[in-house]
Amino acid sequence: MSPQNDDLRITDFDFELPPELIAQHPPAERGTSRMLAVDRRSGSLHDTHFSEFPSLLRPGDLLVLNDSRVIPARLYARRTLRREREKPTGRIEVMLTEPAGENEWRALVRPGRKIAIGEQLVFPAPDGSMALEAEVLERGEFGERLLRFAPVEDFFGALERIGHIPLPPYIHRDDQGADRERYQTVFAHERGSVAAPTAGLHFTQATLEAIRARGVAIARITLHVGLGTFAPLRVERVADVRLHSERYWISTATADAVNRAKREGRRVVAVGTTVVRTLEAAARSLEGKLEPHGGQTEIFIQPGFDFRVVNALLTNFHLPQSSLLILVSAFAGRESTRAAYAHAVRDRYRFFSYGDCMFLT
Repeated sequence: MSPQNDDLRITDFDFELPPELIAQHPPAERGTSRMLAVDRRSGSLHDTHFSEFPSLLRPGDLLVLNDSRVIPARLYARRTLRREREKPTGRIEVMLTEPAGENEWRALVRPGRKIAIGEQLVFPAPDGSMALEAEVLERGEFGERLLRFAPVEDFFGALERIGHIPLPPYIHRDDQGADRERYQTVFAHERGSVAAPTAGLHFTQATLEAIRARGVAIARITLHVGLGTFAPLRVERVADVRLHSERYWISTATADAVNRAKREGRRVVAVGTTVVRTLEAAARSLEGKLEPHGGQTEIFIQPGFDFRVVNALLTNFHLPQSSLLILVSAFAGRESTRAAYAHAVRDRYRFFSYGDCMFLT
């Protein structure tokens, strides 16, 4: 950490955002979003569209994607055990956040105050039959619970039948059938995320083909996005931020591709902050050279960070006072980031998961 960050406050990364700029739906057609191109060195800003993204890449670049797949992690349950004289509770929302062992998951439960250790929760299917059931094993802060599910033959199949797409809290509507496809990248494969790696939502198969035709190599990592992505930073000083751990994997092919690109002086272009965190965390744990492996990372990237792998970044516009905005500020510089966000607000870009994007070079 850079010494000057001791005085940075979370509020230093705030900005005014009109609520109507928060995208509530994806664009009518995937890949048609606007894109703000930002030159980190000169600070220049260029308004364009994501359709131009392949032309902004250089032959020889290595584009790295996150192929994590979003699971239908939002469930609705009812209780089977209640204390005497306690008023009945309506439906209970259970948001799975990460696996914690065989048949066990960490989750956020709402309303959580009355859901005690030992409670039995049942999750009905649309036809009224019981699809899943779970016991509450532990209580945590802010509605966190540890659940143990009764074994079933196909747990993820049950989630697909009864679960809902976990749209982020700033999308003020229920999930719809179309979200099953649109809140998922076209290259999603490894299931496990409870939030989409949203920079990847802009890509179509035609875009990927155009990128390959330009002489750009494509590699993939997997980082399963947790709810920590949306969790507010409950501290005042940037130096005190601690993030939730997230699971990641880097394959042999990707480790070799990244190492070769760095050795040959070619750009590594990250699609999304999850790719940045994965590559930079791995580079630190392995002293700069990537190796195929899986692990967990709590890496928090802030101004003063020494980027060892990533040279360019495609990312959406992020929440005020968030760890993701702080990461972008570390990569592009605080003043350049502030100027880019001010421009995006003035020019009515669409923000957050279903919104527009920026390409930082």
